[in-house]
Amino acid sequence: MSTETGRARRTVEVTGATTSTGAVPAVRLSSVSVAYGGTVALQDCSFEVARGETLALLGPSGSGKSTALKAIAGFENVVAGRVEIDGRDVTALPPSARGVGFVVQQYALFPHMTVRKNVAFGLQARRTPRAEIKPRVDEVLRMVGMFSYADRLPRELSGGQQQRVAIARALAGRPDLLLLDEPLSALDTRLRQDMLVELQQLRRDLPDVAIVHVTHDQAEALALADRIALMRNARLESIDTSEKLFHTPPTEFAATFLGGADILPVRAVADIAAGEIGVLDHGGLPVRARSVDGVAADRHVALAIRPWAWRFTRTSPSNGFEVEVDDVQWRGSTRHVRVRIIATDQRLGVDVPVLEHAPAPGDRLYVDVAPHDVHMVPADKSA
Repeated sequence: MSTETGRARRTVEVTGATTSTGAVPAVRLSSVSVAYGGTVALQDCSFEVARGETLALLGPSGSGKSTALKAIAGFENVVAGRVEIDGRDVTALPPSARGVGFVVQQYALFPHMTVRKNVAFGLQARRTPRAEIKPRVDEVLRMVGMFSYADRLPRELSGGQQQRVAIARALAGRPDLLLLDEPLSALDTRLRQDMLVELQQLRRDLPDVAIVHVTHDQAEALALADRIALMRNARLESIDTSEKLFHTPPTEFAATFLGGADILPVRAVADIAAGEIGVLDHGGLPVRARSVDGVAADRHVALAIRPWAWRFTRTSPSNGFEVEVDDVQWRGSTRHVRVRIIATDQRLGVDVPVLEHAPAPGDRLYVDVAPHDVHMVPADKSA
């Protein structure tokens, strides 16, 4: 994908509020809700995306992430709240009047049309002057590396190539906002990895375009997004920069869904000041962890510990437990070992690099973890 030069920008009438930096966001949702009869698909959802920013909407199936994307695009009726694009209230406007690019997971290419005609279709539907269509189609096909395939039919392309054509079609209208609805989910593992590289390059080629990317794959979200909005049960659970949400998860759900942490219920033995390491009690066993915001004595919280943070040891650990191995799963580059804390019957996962020795089922030994790799989060009362 090559860098686009001299790219035309759309001029819009700005009526909405600005961000904290004074710039009008590319898109803003304000308390948006979507419902089908008595079923709430999205509830009171609010976020904004700046120009040039990529936001990933991440969550399990049915969490509301695709519904939020379709509400932005105009494919869902908003029953409450407001959708703004470039400062304009577009809540009641049809998709064709919103000026966004939209890419779905199944490509949605016309099978009887060549690549060139597929990309040109939207421009023709919008009555773009004929003299502008060919150079614009050529421009976006070169950008996604598909110019040499312009005269082929979709059936003559691989899945990754078809997805590039779908992206080119979305970019042909020169949108300021690009919406991607699980664009890699229909691809096999190798193609998905290749397309991930292509999308990273696309971000660099389009520094002024805002992207909202829906995915259930945390690796995708971490690789592409500046910020991640974590969705759960039709609500926005958490939103922050990718690094902060991963390294300091604010909730049990954030820690388990983004990084696969196990959760240990604990009680603070004494007051722990913000930023300090303190001792907590897990079923009568001491464990040390760093508190982000501070925690009072006797308060019940949860510790989130990811599988790669643990290490096995045959000697008494400085910060860990005696365990028994339940199961060992080979996962290519690692072996995932499921263990049981003998004193509390709590289950944990431990990732062991494939080149290191892994214990066998039935083995008894210890697990140890550094306190700074233990994340303290509020106990999830809804779980």
